[in-house]
Amino acid sequence: MSLQSVVIAGAGHAGVQVALSLRQEGYAGRIALVNDEPWLPYQRPPLSKAFLLGKISATAMQFRPEEFYTEQRIELLADRGMAIDRQNRRLVLASGAALDYDHLVLATGAHNRPLSVPGAGLSGVFGIKTRADADAVAPLLKMARRVVVIGAGFIGLEFAAVAAAEGAAVEVLELGERPMARAISPQMSEVFRNAHESWGVHFNFRSAVSEIEGDNGRAVAVITADGRRLPADLVVYGIGVVPNVTLALEAGLNIDNGIKVSASLLTSDPNISALGDVAAFPCLQNGSQLTRLESVQNACDQGKLIAARLVGKPAPYTALPWFWTDQGSLKLQIAGLALCADNHVVLGDPAAGQVSVLCFRGEQLLAVESCCRAGDHMAARKILSRPPALTPAVAAAPGFDLKEWEVANR
Repeated sequence: MSLQSVVIAGAGHAGVQVALSLRQEGYAGRIALVNDEPWLPYQRPPLSKAFLLGKISATAMQFRPEEFYTEQRIELLADRGMAIDRQNRRLVLASGAALDYDHLVLATGAHNRPLSVPGAGLSGVFGIKTRADADAVAPLLKMARRVVVIGAGFIGLEFAAVAAAEGAAVEVLELGERPMARAISPQMSEVFRNAHESWGVHFNFRSAVSEIEGDNGRAVAVITADGRRLPADLVVYGIGVVPNVTLALEAGLNIDNGIKVSASLLTSDPNISALGDVAAFPCLQNGSQLTRLESVQNACDQGKLIAARLVGKPAPYTALPWFWTDQGSLKLQIAGLALCADNHVVLGDPAAGQVSVLCFRGEQLLAVESCCRAGDHMAARKILSRPPALTPAVAAAPGFDLKEWEVANR
């Protein structure tokens, strides 16, 4: 059946990429892009760093100017999907309007995992996920002298570095034993811990929050489970995200830590696809187990794949995952998934913050983490995408250079 109308619910990286790629693929039918925020679609990564520092404007964060959507005949609707009528193939919006579709794409993303402690609703307590969040935090950050960050993941540490650069005393509370423990190796965690501490950030590991103390409705301190009181002018938390599955769940689609999709990113309804932060897909790099990835690369590559399928070019999703985070003067780039790694080879100079960590499971290279070594990262993406395999013994040999090995083994 020729598609006359594609409706996309969600206008983040994933949703916008589907719309752009459909036009690039030559699709001439209707595209309706439902955007549940009041601004033109924008990039989210700068929100926790460059935007707060005033290094990038709200306009510069936009994917495209408004006239682009008009020129490309992409209907940009400021609304929210509230219900899916699968029988009649119709998306019902919060405004009461409805959009008929031949194919529906769910790019509904994720929201911050809520901070479930007394005082979490006080003024001065924020997660950073949307431009509205960053707009609210930015002026307070300029005045804050004492900042408490709850969670030592990517977002929390990006913000911690920004707050330290602004002159605040920063305390980071983390349940685990090291920074970014769910995402990176112990060796790379140590590099970033040392860097943050050199910037004045103080870590509190194995620390839980019991409550946030307030005064006249405003947060003034964070109380830990072991009774410590950390004064705070500003509290920012980053304790993970929760996929926005309500729309799909209420429509009867299969859910499994996200909207469950096939290798081609189709849901249990052949007229509905899902992608990005909300979609759990069989990930080749994770033994084809259902996996939900939260990254710009994943959102964009999945958007391109769905657009190609909708114009008659189906393919399974096999793209190599890669990620990045900018924290202070350090840029960390990760290629692959280091799940269950049991052997690590360190290249470079960790003390100088110029280092790559190769993560192996047995003889298999799973991922490469590169801090301020962009050449290693690009080489790693190529090495992980094709044979021959790089072994721990080869990587650990004196004088080994990842970039040179990649060139020699093309």
